[in-house]
Amino acid sequence: MNRLIPSPDLRSFITHYWLIAWDLRGQNSYRQEVLQHPGVNLVFERGKTCVHGVRKGRSSYLLQEQGEVFGILFRPGGFYPFLQEPVSSLTDQSVPLDSLFDVDRNALEDTLFSMETGSDRIHVVEQFLRNQHPKRDPQIETINEIVHYIIEHREINRVEEIAVHFGLSPRTLQRIFSLYVGVSPKWVIQRSRIQDAVELADGGVTPEWSKLALDLGYYDQAHFIKDFKTIVGSSPHEYATNGLN
Repeated sequence: MNRLIPSPDLRSFITHYWLIAWDLRGQNSYRQEVLQHPGVNLVFERGKTCVHGVRKGRSSYLLQEQGEVFGILFRPGGFYPFLQEPVSSLTDQSVPLDSLFDVDRNALEDTLFSMETGSDRIHVVEQFLRNQHPKRDPQIETINEIVHYIIEHREINRVEEIAVHFGLSPRTLQRIFSLYVGVSPKWVIQRSRIQDAVELADGGVTPEWSKLALDLGYYDQAHFIKDFKTIVGSSPHEYATNGLN
């Protein structure tokens, strides 16, 4: 996967662009598994261009024959200025681009994929984005500070702790995340901590699953295992044994 940086005027909304191309003609298809980030993706593909809301569980994409995609990963909260309605309406959903915006999807796809270089493709999608006239929103920076704080402070496991640190009530924090991000701050905490455990397992270290469950506020390991399977797609033991299948 190639990742490209957006132009300065769009960086408050976008994390990066990503490009994937494959040629599996005469070969077996391949299912690419993805652990979710708390950001909306706009994925351009011929005949399939969609806006993908945050998925609470693992997502996957079947690669077969020959194809290419051009994706935009928005920052947490970064898609709200384009949508101008609760981003939670997109959670666990994939919505055709022309259902949300007044655009000729086929013509945009044709123009985009006729370009040979990544920089030319960026020019096409950035012109489309600018035509939506998104307004800078200071709430996006606050949200990303919160997400970064969650990632950097691994001892944090309760929404109330985050709310106190940022001078917000838990209810206000929940409302902001529902409106701008589409998932709860608790989901972001769980996803971040489970990702930490996954990275340990990937490095050959078996995490203390029971301790992690307690740290995340689970009263029993069964509920932790259920949420782990939702986010990762397998139980902690299965993941430690087989990895991300």
